[in-house]
Amino acid sequence: MEQQSILNKVRSSIRQQCGSRVVIQLDRGRNKVDIQEGVIQKAYPSVFTVLVDDERDENPPQLLSFSYTDVITKDIRMKLC
Repeated sequence: MEQQSILNKVRSSIRQQCGSRVVIQLDRGRNKVDIQEGVIQKAYPSVFTVLVDDERDENPPQLLSFSYTDVITKDIRMKLC
């Protein structure tokens, strides 16, 4: 499958999941992995945003952005809650 069609598939899939709760596993390199939970907020042409609200900590909610290539290259992994 060509890269552009894979990118379009990932983009449309994330667009359909807007408003859904997801668990995000971020690969930080050197065997470091962060796991966070949040809600997909918006899908833009080259990035999408996730509002992470960590109930365990007293941290305020964070708006994180990821590119669709992060998903394709498995730098982040997302799972619906």
